[in-house]
Amino acid sequence: MEKDMKAIGFTKYLSIKNPDSLFEFTTKVPTPNSHDLLVKVEAVSVNPVDVFTRRSQRKQLASPKIMGWDAYGTVVSTGSEVSFFKPGDKVFYAGSYKRPGSDSEYQLVDERIVGHAPKNISIEESAAMPLTSLTAWESLFEQMDINIDDKENNKSKSILIINGSGGVGSVATQLAHLANLTVIATAGNETTKQRELHHGNDHVVDYHDSIVDQVHDLGFQHVNYILELVNLDAYWSTITRLIGPNGSIVSTTGSGRNLNFSSLKSRMVRFGWEWMYEKAWYETPAMITQHEILDKIGKLLDQGVLKSTLTKTITPISAKNLRKATSMVESHHMMGKVVVKR
Repeated sequence: MEKDMKAIGFTKYLSIKNPDSLFEFTTKVPTPNSHDLLVKVEAVSVNPVDVFTRRSQRKQLASPKIMGWDAYGTVVSTGSEVSFFKPGDKVFYAGSYKRPGSDSEYQLVDERIVGHAPKNISIEESAAMPLTSLTAWESLFEQMDINIDDKENNKSKSILIINGSGGVGSVATQLAHLANLTVIATAGNETTKQRELHHGNDHVVDYHDSIVDQVHDLGFQHVNYILELVNLDAYWSTITRLIGPNGSIVSTTGSGRNLNFSSLKSRMVRFGWEWMYEKAWYETPAMITQHEILDKIGKLLDQGVLKSTLTKTITPISAKNLRKATSMVESHHMMGKVVVKR
């Protein structure tokens, strides 16, 4: 007999102040197949992708869409081909963009994009980490091809992280520091500056003033890597002026116009897009790497060398509290991550 569960979703875009923008409804508990885990969700985080997904939905949906792309929970049951997990295991993950999200009592997620949850930090600290950690890790160590263990070679290299105090930036600055890179990040006020310095940044520059001039004043004519996390179009001129020969640029935000790459040709600069959902969306053989990355992130968190970026916890999980958390993310003044816990 099928069991019902509560979920939170939306059917069309409405202002987050509107009670119908996110609402509770009842649906069936899904059944795992193949590599699926059925997870009882205990905490979720809200990300900019939640905001983007709602705003992109202009037509009325026939049934509610469940969002949520960060979760901590307990494995309840498994599909026939599952080999990494068993019922009772604590897990954390970001999930797949083409499947129902984590804003529900239970969720199906492919084991190949799931990690064993950290043991030495809180549920909410764990729930804050999957999406941003995967994005930061893939940007640095896959797209830019930085070797996190080659500290001797990395100590002569520099990276500029644009928006170092946001969710991804707060992880990327720490991982770049662990790799022994010289880390420069942008900030807008003293609070965000101090937060970034706490995460291992070597230098912080004010994005209200000329980033190029400030980086030059620090003694860097160019940097080896640039990670763009907020507005590629707005920072393209800065990026192209600062990236050095054989450098790498990675963007997570996309562009609304045609970018001019001509100035980068003579420097043989590499450019890449980072979209954390790509592996699960296309079900590539690389899906398994997200399981591996999250297990590594979990160990780094347990060892205390990587700090959770949690800055706000709201309880319990409800439509009202998810609207509150989403409103915080929509304000664009959110440092770190907000988690809603059951």
